Amino acid sequence: MTSLRVRLGVLGLALLSGFATPTAASAAPAAPSPTVEEQRLDRAAPQEILRRSGFGAPAPRLARALDSTRSYGEARRAVAREGSSLWRHAVDRAQGRGPSGGDLSRDDDRPLYWARLGMTREVRTWQPAFGLTDGQRAALLDELERTSRGQDTIRYPQGKGLKRILLTGFDPFTLDRDIRISNPSGATALALDGTVIETADGPARIETAVFPVRWQDFTEGTVERTLRPYLPKVDLFTTVSQGRVGRFDIERTNGAWRGGFGDNENVGRTETVPVSDPASQPQWTTTTLPHAAIVAAQTGRFPVYDNTSVTEIPAGGTQPVVRPDGPTPGSTARAGGGGDYLSNEIAYRATLLRDRLGLHETLPGGHVHTPVLQFGTGNTAEITDPEFVRNRLDVIAQVRTILKVAAEAS
Repeated sequence: MTSLRVRLGVLGLALLSGFATPTAASAAPAAPSPTVEEQRLDRAAPQEILRRSGFGAPAPRLARALDSTRSYGEARRAVAREGSSLWRHAVDRAQGRGPSGGDLSRDDDRPLYWARLGMTREVRTWQPAFGLTDGQRAALLDELERTSRGQDTIRYPQGKGLKRILLTGFDPFTLDRDIRISNPSGATALALDGTVIETADGPARIETAVFPVRWQDFTEGTVERTLRPYLPKVDLFTTVSQGRVGRFDIERTNGAWRGGFGDNENVGRTETVPVSDPASQPQWTTTTLPHAAIVAAQTGRFPVYDNTSVTEIPAGGTQPVVRPDGPTPGSTARAGGGGDYLSNEIAYRATLLRDRLGLHETLPGGHVHTPVLQFGTGNTAEITDPEFVRNRLDVIAQVRTILKVAAEAS
């Protein structure tokens, strides 16, 4: 974990100072070891997922590309090219374009996740002859993360008569509990990226991106950096994550609190959500999605709830209290409707950014929690089964319908 902290600590400096000329090889530090997240890659289930989807090739291809480079600039271009290629390949596979690469269902988000980790491990452990500083390696990893998550390819056609929708998803998480886990929000992002839905008001174009389940990336501003250029241009946005069993939730209120649950690096954070200008930071933000219309509509087989509950420390109090109807004046956040993990945090950050851009009254946006993606009864070892696939496909279809309802009601 020491090498992880070094990598993360230098990332901000690398982004501020730009891409410096590589130092001499003699000054380059040793390559870091793989992270906790990357080390899971060698287990049987991830390897089977890669093998049965055809996604085992991107990491070796990137390794070969890096080995052929002769400078940091060449390496950066190779990383950007291969990261973008991985995202395009994952989107194409999810949307039925090109070969399936194996018998794993096309709607599966896990090949992208594990292939990306294979690629980040190659970059993290690469030791070029020309030398690589910690800052340069961190910048290469950042480039790979952005390009392989669709964060730099959000594009909307010009012209009038087209609504613009922005949706985000997440990587799989709690992998030490079950290494086979898939995240339906990530699968939804792949299935819907670049697609158009027909609404009563005309077509609506959906663009998507996927985010990591890591506290440090959020601390470093990955959400704001990705969303800031687009929120003033879109007609609706929603962050999406996996939530509760058997139900969708439209989260009414988001809280400024991290509850400490371990992320994909097994790192916990218990603190106020760190944002820029903390002096003006509110304890709560609220959805501007048309929650009443969404809940009232028939969007799919899973029930959809308007979730108004939060956990707060009341003004003048010292102990957390659950409030079913939302926060009381002057209270301190301990959990939003979506909890105190990264799903609550992405909702908090996105809606706070909306408000700081002066868009609260004009831009519908908030958070949607999907049902937990479950395997079929009795499946404790297989990486997939028919019920697992059906559940994921139904979640994807229902999110799409929720977006249609939201667009028509906005």
